[in-house]
Amino acid sequence: MKPLQSVDDVVIRFAGDSGDGMQVTGSQFTNTTALAGNDLSTFPDFPAEIRAPAGTLAGVSGFQIRFSSSDIFTPGDAPEVLFAMNPAALKANIADLKKGGMLVVNQEKFTQKDFEKAGLTTNPLDDGTVDEYRVVKVDMARMTKEAIEGLGLGTKEVDRTKNFFALGMAYWLYNRDTSSTEAWIQTKFKQPFVEANLRAMRAGHAFAETVELFETRFEVPKANLPPGTYRNILGNQALSIGLVVGAQKAGVPLFLGSYPITPASDILHQLSGYKQYGVTTFQAEDEIAAIGAAIGASFGGSMGICTTSGPGMALKAEAIGLAVMTELPLVIIDVQRGGPSTGLPTKTEQSDLMQAMYGRNGEAPVAVIAASSPTDCFEVAVEAIRAATTHMCPVILLTDGYLANGSEPWKVPNVDEIPDFKVNFRTEAEGFKAYLRDAQTLSRPWVKPGTPGLEHRIGGIEKAEGTGNVSYDPKNHELMVHLRAEKIARIEVPDLEVIGDPGELLLIGWGSTAGAIRSGVEMARSRGYKVAYTHMRWMNPMPKNMASVLRSFRKVLVPEMNMGQLARILRAETLVDCISVSKVQGQAFRVGEIVDVIVKHSGGRATSVPERNMRTEA
Repeated sequence: MKPLQSVDDVVIRFAGDSGDGMQVTGSQFTNTTALAGNDLSTFPDFPAEIRAPAGTLAGVSGFQIRFSSSDIFTPGDAPEVLFAMNPAALKANIADLKKGGMLVVNQEKFTQKDFEKAGLTTNPLDDGTVDEYRVVKVDMARMTKEAIEGLGLGTKEVDRTKNFFALGMAYWLYNRDTSSTEAWIQTKFKQPFVEANLRAMRAGHAFAETVELFETRFEVPKANLPPGTYRNILGNQALSIGLVVGAQKAGVPLFLGSYPITPASDILHQLSGYKQYGVTTFQAEDEIAAIGAAIGASFGGSMGICTTSGPGMALKAEAIGLAVMTELPLVIIDVQRGGPSTGLPTKTEQSDLMQAMYGRNGEAPVAVIAASSPTDCFEVAVEAIRAATTHMCPVILLTDGYLANGSEPWKVPNVDEIPDFKVNFRTEAEGFKAYLRDAQTLSRPWVKPGTPGLEHRIGGIEKAEGTGNVSYDPKNHELMVHLRAEKIARIEVPDLEVIGDPGELLLIGWGSTAGAIRSGVEMARSRGYKVAYTHMRWMNPMPKNMASVLRSFRKVLVPEMNMGQLARILRAETLVDCISVSKVQGQAFRVGEIVDVIVKHSGGRATSVPERNMRTEA
């Protein structure tokens, strides 16, 4: 038996052709790790092509998981172990592998023909490319074929099981229990594929245990998570559940009008399974029809929702303005991706902030909220519905591909502890005016069509204050413009909370940069740098203490996955000369990149901390 070494923090990446089952492999390793009680964070990396030529760089699919015995906030910067199923996967990922890390390769795919597909002129296993790593060459195809011999499967069918061989090796290497995956295989597949996949996984586990390729195996102790019931959850899953809970708390049916678009489509798939909770899903013929149906549902007394990404947001712009004018509750979910145009459909970016804030004709302010982690998607979904129904307004909810497809452990909340915000539909005809406003929220009455005596006009032409009749009066138009803006401004938003050292250097972020910023600041502070961070959930309206917080620091940095959109907004709103830290590579910030920026802009260390005492984030 090989020695078992306890480690605190591990990052693994599985990479191969899009037909190699890397997402299945990563998902099963994730589920098993969650059952083992570790804190974890994952990030799948999909190719944009539906089916790129096998063995090419365009077809490489990856899945990275980081798991730890302590709290973590990102999927990690550099993997310590990389499973590369072909030369293209190696070429696309080798630069990320930590120096001295372990590279496990599927040796039978390293042929001249495969090198040509990957655009390689030499064998990377022999030309010095991998000299800095511990290379483990495994003939997965031959051993998988031997393991499942006699089941009557063809060559292609046998080849599809080798991902389970790799998974079995990973389970042995990190002392993971295989029982949950065995149970999943039993329910997911039919014979003889159940037996084939089980044999392949067990063969990989046995191979890793018996050969001398691995010097040791590793164990990550359980994380000290707060008591409760946990499940591993993806951002899109958490968002979907949050929408259902939000509608339940508002006491209204949920209607989703959606046109499939990466990376938002999973929300439509998820919500379609919640009919028992009063959820109706409608797959429209295009983006405009989807939001039109959602607005119609809100007019009819349901909570209208639509999901999209950047290109769809552009198409929905006019209809969002209609929701602003009619003052109906609506939640528009933008799962951002790289742009412009079709851009990078499967990669992540934060480049729709300006579009969410200002991307409509006329003065058409809407509320804008942004999720910061996969589990935070649940909370912002509930909060978005609360704001939309309380203030009778559209709310744009921003996530991105990094959050949508990433996962982490989620402490399942007690739904009964989430406060209700029940909707009160207007039914009394006496004194009714369509735009009669609540003194506190400025919201107008929500009336179900057909309510006797409450018939009223609705549409995109300017409304007369109070009655809602069509009005072209100049002063009325100016009044209505200001009222619609003030209504958004009255949404209650918590103050910014600053964590770290006051007065010197502040990092402020929004959305999915939260984990990298927090980890980077903590690492820099452990090295003695004076730095603090804060994070925005509400983009519009902004926290009331925004200006005072920014002005209390000598220097303010704004890391974003765009060309500096929040930095521009903060300069305009606070007159603080915020410094943009921009990244537009279709990839999230790494913790090391945040630390480098802090070091560059810091006024110096507060104290001297020995390097050996640093807790680094891999």
